[in-house]
Amino acid sequence: MQAVWLRLKLSNSNTKSLSRLSSYLYSSSSSPLPLNLNSLPSPRSASSPAINLFSSPWSASQCRGIKVSGSDIRVGNIIGKQGRIYEVLKVDHSHEGRGKATIKVELRDIGQGNKVTQRMGTDEDIERVYVQEKTFMFMCMDHDGTVVLMDPDTLDQIEVSKDLFNKDCLYLRDEMKVKVQFYDDKPLSASVPKRVTCIVKEAVAATPRNKKVVLDNGLTVEVPPHIVAGDAIVVNTEDDSYIERAKA
Repeated sequence: MQAVWLRLKLSNSNTKSLSRLSSYLYSSSSSPLPLNLNSLPSPRSASSPAINLFSSPWSASQCRGIKVSGSDIRVGNIIGKQGRIYEVLKVDHSHEGRGKATIKVELRDIGQGNKVTQRMGTDEDIERVYVQEKTFMFMCMDHDGTVVLMDPDTLDQIEVSKDLFNKDCLYLRDEMKVKVQFYDDKPLSASVPKRVTCIVKEAVAATPRNKKVVLDNGLTVEVPPHIVAGDAIVVNTEDDSYIERAKA
């Protein structure tokens, strides 16, 4: 008990920040997120940034200098390389002959917005940049591609480019909850829920087992033969694949 008490004896500011974050996560989910006491900083490090405060791909604070191997890089990660900050857009693993295994990654330069492709070794040390993630509510999209989002807690509105969502901007719906990742108070990327309900607009082609249909957002997906125009289906937004018919 004494060891646990010592770990909980943080500075007032850190305790309040952790409390606010825990309360937000608790209210945003159907069940409380278990807090691992072993992840709390000791009193000696209370003034330093918290790293991996929760077991999510994003930490609660922005921090740099964490090294991971190339094989651990995933789409959506933010990495630092040669003084630049990049978002990982695509990862392809390859192994050529007897040479070392490598990965080819497509990156978006956060500062300049351009895309680059680089090859890295799977055992190469990569700097992982952790960012702040916030939940917003989608309000509307202007004709120029500007997306208006609202903070559900403060009701403040922000404007971001639809490019932050990449292809997922097609899934945006009124009042949909989306997540935006920030670094140095600048939005880096945004994401929609993994499961989104869409309406089948029309069938366009048949395959040996299934058929292809066009959804109300313009995307084409493969569905079972019994799905017809007008049906509501649940789609996996990560790979644009059919999951199931939406429940009434």
